[in-house]
Amino acid sequence: MSVAALYPVLGLRSVSRLQRIRAHMMSSTASSEVVLDKVGNSGVITLNRPKALNALNLSMIRLLYPQLKKWENDPETDLVIIKGAGDKAFCAGGDIRAVTEAGKVGDSLAQDFFREEYILNNTIGTYRKPYVALIDGITMGGGVGLSVHGRFRVATEKTLFAMPETAIGLFPDVGGGYFLPRLQGKLGLFLALTGFRLKGRDVQRSGVATHFVQSEKLSALEKDLSCLKSPSAGDVAAVLDTYQEQSALDSEKPFVLQQHTDAINRLFDCSNVEEILEKLQKDQSAFAQKQAETLSKMSPTSLKLTFRQLQAGAGLSLQEVLVMEYRLSQACMRGHDFYEGVRAVLIDKDQRPKWKPATLAEVSEQCVEDSFASLGDKDLKL
Repeated sequence: MSVAALYPVLGLRSVSRLQRIRAHMMSSTASSEVVLDKVGNSGVITLNRPKALNALNLSMIRLLYPQLKKWENDPETDLVIIKGAGDKAFCAGGDIRAVTEAGKVGDSLAQDFFREEYILNNTIGTYRKPYVALIDGITMGGGVGLSVHGRFRVATEKTLFAMPETAIGLFPDVGGGYFLPRLQGKLGLFLALTGFRLKGRDVQRSGVATHFVQSEKLSALEKDLSCLKSPSAGDVAAVLDTYQEQSALDSEKPFVLQQHTDAINRLFDCSNVEEILEKLQKDQSAFAQKQAETLSKMSPTSLKLTFRQLQAGAGLSLQEVLVMEYRLSQACMRGHDFYEGVRAVLIDKDQRPKWKPATLAEVSEQCVEDSFASLGDKDLKL
């Protein structure tokens, strides 16, 4: 699910309010939240909630999944392109307003959203036709899930990528346990624990995006892609490579974390989160001190779950990771920190969450273990 701190969230106070939201999410107006077009040989998806930074809700998921399946089996559709409406975001995360309130009252939406979102993520990760995500603008949480598992991810100078979930008592889900540990060195673990934001060309340099193309060239790129006849992945890559070569913006700037790469690999190469924090606190560099300060603000439970998630995910398939993450999502729905994090960061915006437990030392191994336990017949099935 996941959400950017940028996404505006309003407090919901009653079950009746929740019911109204559910009704809205399932209403016919939902179709306007996702625009589905056929352009040439391409199926084109436009996430169409620009005022909400194209945040993903359940009705959108329920439009996207069957359409992707249909296009995958359609001989006249050769590739899929997904993009966001407006000039601010591709998709800033998941719509957690209803999910938060549903979790509080035990409503099934707290299960349905995660389950169906993760099934959609797996569909993208196993898609048989070229899938091109134009991640122009804010791309966080759920927006990462709609893009990073596809074959091609095109960043622009407007792209802002982050997985900020540990700040709201969650964990970097939507398959974060799969793609993050596969980034270079300990970069993925660093991004997962700290929520560090990557911008523009750095999103491609990190490996999160496959290409960098200047925003003004995207319309022409989309047109050229749509003209391809039965393209192979290589054909699509060749077009993207050409546009990347024409996009020199910021090419002379080094990767934002380049001077810190060795430090990240050294300081985050640990057997647990406590060890990472201890290393950071002992290190005298300004970079290490800043990361220690950042981690001290995060949910201790989330930090421990995230560390274990990435540790396990490094050796699992995407499908196995999503099953694991569904278990974690439901553990977070049963716990305290997710609701408190959403309150502090997104609703009241006092930025003063009161985590329970309040320290890493108080988060027991049993608590972590229980969060990864099978849900039996309620486990995610892919």
